[in-house]
Amino acid sequence: MSTSGGSQSRDRRTSPATFYRQVVAELRKVVWPTQEQLVTYFIVVLVFVAVVMTVVSLLDLGFGKLIFAVFG
Repeated sequence: MSTSGGSQSRDRRTSPATFYRQVVAELRKVVWPTQEQLVTYFIVVLVFVAVVMTVVSLLDLGFGKLIFAVFG
């Protein structure tokens, strides 16, 4: 088995201050959505969940009636 240079960096520990600086630096790179985008995404997710919930409920109702018809 060959060892790569990545295992050496895994052995070193990062100080909490360095970790915090790296986290803050990464968060500065994030492209945050505008309020309009956030509302749009929220509505899209809400509609998708409602549609999936309706489909699952209808399937459950249909399979339930089918099972009662077969075994009832």
